[in-house]
Amino acid sequence: MNRYMKKVKDHYYHKARKEGYRARSVYKLQEADARFHFLKRGSNVLDLGACPGSWSRFAAQKVGHEGVVIAVDINKMEGLGPDVIFLRRDIFKLEPAELQEILPDGSRFDVVLSDMAPKTTGNRGVDHLRSMGLAETALWFAQSLLTPGKGAFYCKVFEGGELQSFRQQCQQVFQSVKTFKPKSSRSESVEIFLFCRNRRAES
Repeated sequence: MNRYMKKVKDHYYHKARKEGYRARSVYKLQEADARFHFLKRGSNVLDLGACPGSWSRFAAQKVGHEGVVIAVDINKMEGLGPDVIFLRRDIFKLEPAELQEILPDGSRFDVVLSDMAPKTTGNRGVDHLRSMGLAETALWFAQSLLTPGKGAFYCKVFEGGELQSFRQQCQQVFQSVKTFKPKSSRSESVEIFLFCRNRRAES
C-alpha cells in the first residue's frame, strides 16, 4: 500500500472512530445518501449483511424513531441501539414474508441496503460470481418487499463479467439504475455500488 492509500485509509478509519461508527464503510452509505437522498425520516429500512452495524446505525439516525431499521446478518451483533431490530439469520434461508411481518400492519419497506460481500478467495473470477449471487439475492428481497412505484435499493457488487447482466436485471425491476463509486471506496477496489429507485409496478 503506497503512502497516499495509507493516508486515505487512516482518514476514514479515524473519522469513523471519532464519530462512533464501527467501520469506515459507513461513509459509502453516507456519500450515497448525500447524493441520492433516499434515507428519510420515518422510512422503513432493511439492511442485509449488516455486520458490523455501521450502516444500520447511520440509517437509524436518518429515519429517526418514526422509522424502522431491520438488520440481518449471519454473524452475531450487539449494541446496535434501540432503534435497530437485529435478526441473526442466513439470508439464503430467510423469506421476505418473515421480514414483512415485523413491520407495523399495512406498512412496507422504503429502502433495502446490501453491503454484502463473499469471503474472498484471491481468485477474482470466483469472488465476482459469489458477489453476484449475494447481489441477486438482495435484489430478490428488494423486489419482494419494496412498495411498487417507490422504494430504493443500494447494493454492493464486485466488478466482473456478470455485472452488466445484473444491472439489466435491476433495470427490469426499477425505473432508475445508477452506478456509484464512493470516494471512501479505494480506487483500486473491485467493489462498486448500484443505486436503484422506484420499483416497477409490474415487477
